[in-house]
Amino acid sequence: MFSNYLIGLREGLEASLVVCILIAYLVKTGRRDALKPIWIGIGIAIAIAMGFGCALEFGSQELTFQAQEALGGSLSIVAVGLVTWMVFWMRRTARHLKSELHGKLDAALKLGTGALVATAFLAVGREGLETALFVWASVHAASDGTPRPLVGVALGLATAVLLGWLFYRGALKINLAKFFTWTGGMLVVVAAGVLAYGFHDLQEAGWVPGINELAFDISGVLPPDSWYGTLLKGVFNFQPDPTVVQITVWALYLVPVLALFLSPVGFASGKGKVKEPDDQGTQPSTASQA
Repeated sequence: MFSNYLIGLREGLEASLVVCILIAYLVKTGRRDALKPIWIGIGIAIAIAMGFGCALEFGSQELTFQAQEALGGSLSIVAVGLVTWMVFWMRRTARHLKSELHGKLDAALKLGTGALVATAFLAVGREGLETALFVWASVHAASDGTPRPLVGVALGLATAVLLGWLFYRGALKINLAKFFTWTGGMLVVVAAGVLAYGFHDLQEAGWVPGINELAFDISGVLPPDSWYGTLLKGVFNFQPDPTVVQITVWALYLVPVLALFLSPVGFASGKGKVKEPDDQGTQPSTASQA
C-alpha cells in the first residue's frame, strides 16, 4: 500500500504543481479571464487519464490468461520506462519548472482560448497518462485481492491535491528539488519491482523462458500471506520465490539507474544548465502574493 501511496503522491504532486503554477500566474498577472480555458484543459486531461486507466483495467479482463499476462508484462515495461524518464526529467527541471510554464503560458495567451486549453491539457495530460499507466502496472503487480493498492493510490493523490492547494495559498514551503530527488529515488526502487514482475508476466505468457528456474525460494521463511510478506510485497513488490530472470532484470535496472539518479553530477542533476533556479526551488508563485 505504501508504494502505491508514494506513486499517487509523487505523480499527483507534479500535476498539482503544474495547475498551481498556471493558475497563480494568471491571477497574479490579472488575467482571471483566462482561468476558464485553463480549467477546461485540465478537466479534459483528467477525464482522458481516467478513461485510459479504465480502458486498461476493464479491457484486459476480456482477454485470455496468456494475453492478459503478455499485456500486463509489456505495459509494465513501458510504464517503468516512462517513469524512469520522468524522474530524471523532473530532477533536472524542478528548479526551473515555473519559468518554463510561464513562458508557455505567455505564448498561449497571445494565441487565444484554444491555445490556453491546449497548454493546460498538454501540461497536465502527460502526467495524467503516465500516472494512469504506472498506477495500473503497480496495482497489477502488487494486487493481493484487496482494495488496499487502490486505497493507497487514492490517499496519495488526495495528499498531493492538499499539498498543491497549500502551495497555492502560500502556506507551505519545501525544497522541490530535494523532494523530487528523494521521492524519485524511492520510485526507482518501486519501478524495479514492477519491472521484475512485468518480466514474470511475460514468462507466464510464454514470451520469456525460465518460468520454472527459481533463483531462490524462501517462502518458508517469508510466507507471502503473512503480514510481513504482504508488507514487503506491497512496498517493494517483493516475491519470496523469484525466477532467475526476475532477479537479473531487477538488479540490472536498480543498481545502475539508482546510482546514476543519485549521482551529484551528470544529466540527473542538470549540471551545465545556465538558468537560475526559481526561488531556489522552494515553491511556485502563490495567489496570496497577488
